[in-house]
Amino acid sequence: MTESVPDSLIPYDDIVQEALRAVVGRVLGQVQESGALPGQHHFYITFKTQAPGVDIPDRLIERFPDEMTIVMQHRYWDLTVDSERFSVGLSFNQIPSMLVIPFSAITGFHDPAVNFELRFQATEGPETPEPTDHGENDGDKSLPGAEDGSNVVAVDFKRKK
Repeated sequence: MTESVPDSLIPYDDIVQEALRAVVGRVLGQVQESGALPGQHHFYITFKTQAPGVDIPDRLIERFPDEMTIVMQHRYWDLTVDSERFSVGLSFNQIPSMLVIPFSAITGFHDPAVNFELRFQATEGPETPEPTDHGENDGDKSLPGAEDGSNVVAVDFKRKK
């Protein structure tokens, strides 16, 4: 006799994803309020370039049609954060660009200074995302991977049937 878990009428996975994305918003909001990243903190933020509400230059969408990673470290400006999205100025190949990114479009957030990482379920597209290049904005060029002992939080509520 096998017991199956009944389908939930409460969307727990959506609620958890929304709460974790709010962590990113709160962190970016603190950076906005202080005017600078504290200490050695810096962020790698991966997002879906075609997600609703994303507003980035066409040349970046052409280069990264699905997903890209930006680096917020030394050279960024005009960081603005609200409850749904953030906008930030970054330079790509010496060309200044403003990006508007809804929190719902974010698929990853990493702060290598403290080895903290959040991964989010993609809200659109295939179940397994294709590998992505990072955005190569004029910040730090290396995209670190998670190391043993990292503070990675990955939430996956897919059920085995």
